Amino acid sequence: MDFSLSSEQKQIREMIAEFVDEEIKPRASEIDEIDEFPHDLVHEMGELGLMGMPFPEEYGGAGLDYHSYAIGLSEISRGSGGLGTVVAAHISLAGNMLYEFGTEEQKGTYLTPLAEGKDVGAFALSEAGAGSDVPAMETTARKEADDYVINGGKLWISNGSVAETVTLFAKTDPEAGNKGISSFIVRPEEDEGFFVEGTEKKLGDKGCPTAELRFSDLRIPESRRLGEEGEGFVHALKTLNGGRITIAARGVGLAQAALDDAREYANEREQFNQPIGEFQTIKHKLADMDTKLSAARLLMHQAADLKIREEDFIKEAAQAKLYASEVSREVANEAIQIHGGYGYTRDFDVERYYRDAKLNEIYEGTSEILRNTIGDQVLD
Repeated sequence: MDFSLSSEQKQIREMIAEFVDEEIKPRASEIDEIDEFPHDLVHEMGELGLMGMPFPEEYGGAGLDYHSYAIGLSEISRGSGGLGTVVAAHISLAGNMLYEFGTEEQKGTYLTPLAEGKDVGAFALSEAGAGSDVPAMETTARKEADDYVINGGKLWISNGSVAETVTLFAKTDPEAGNKGISSFIVRPEEDEGFFVEGTEKKLGDKGCPTAELRFSDLRIPESRRLGEEGEGFVHALKTLNGGRITIAARGVGLAQAALDDAREYANEREQFNQPIGEFQTIKHKLADMDTKLSAARLLMHQAADLKIREEDFIKEAAQAKLYASEVSREVANEAIQIHGGYGYTRDFDVERYYRDAKLNEIYEGTSEILRNTIGDQVLD
C-alpha cells in the first residue's frame, strides 16, 4: 500500500487549488446569491483541461488517473459546491456514458467537445415518478424506420438547461422492465421537440441549474443510440457507480472547506481572554471533524484505486459516497456551531457549505439506497 501522492498528482492538486483560491472562491458567494450558471468560469476550467480530466488525450481530455480526477473535483468543490456538481455531472455522467458505451465515431463527434470544455454535458435519467426506481420511467423512444421518436420528460437534471449534449434514457420496450430501457445522445440546440420547462429553486448547489426537461416527438437518428437496445439500464448503473466516487470527492471538498474555515475562526475568535480553539470542547470538535474527513478521503481513494485496477468497486464506491456525504453535512454543521451566531448568518461561508453538503445525501443514490447496495454486497 502506498498512501502518498506522486509528484504529478501533487502538482495537479496545487495547480487546481491555486485556480480555486484565485478564481472560484472569490466568486462563490456571488454564484450562490444570483444562482446563475457561471459560463466564464466553466470556460476557464475547460481551457485548463478540468472539464475532461479523466478522458484520454485522443478525445480532448487531460488523461488524468482517477485519483487525480477525484482530487481535482474535491478542490473545485472546496471552492463551490455548485461548480463541483457542474463538473461531476458533465464528466462522470454525461461524458463517461459516451466514453464507456459510445462508438469511436460517437466519441469523436460528441465526447471530444465535452472533454475540451467547448460543450457542456447532462445526464437525463430521473423522472417525477422514477428516481431510485429507474424502471418506473415513462419516457419512451419509438423506432420509426431509421429514427427514434422520443416522448416524455425528465426531472432534477443537473446542467439540463445549459447542456449542448444530453445522454438520455428512454423505454424502447415498455413491457420488458429494466431490459427495455435504452440510452441515447440528444443535442438540445439541434433537435426539435426538446423543451426546458424550467429550473428548480434549491436549498443549495447554486450555479448548477437543475432542470425539468420535456420531449415532444423529438426525432433523432438511430446513430445516436448508445450501444444496443435494452442496454440502457446497465449503462445507468455502471455510470452511477463510477459517479459515486466523484460525489464522495464533492463531499470531501465541502468538508475540507468547512474545516478550514472553522479552524481559522477558532484561532481568531477570542472569548474569556483566549482563542476559542483553546477550549477543549472546540478542540475536540475540530479533532472529530478532521478524523472524519481523513476517513472519507481514504474511502474515496480506495474506490478510485479499485476502478483504476479494473476490479469490482460497487461496494467501495457506495461506501465512499455514503460516508463522505454524511461527513460533509456533519463537518459543515459543526463548523456552523463553532462560528456560533455568526455561523447562522450569510456573512460567513459555513452556512453555504451546509446547504451544499445536504445534496450529497440525495442525488446519485440516496443514503438509504446506498445502504441497501452495501448490504447486498456484504450478504453476497
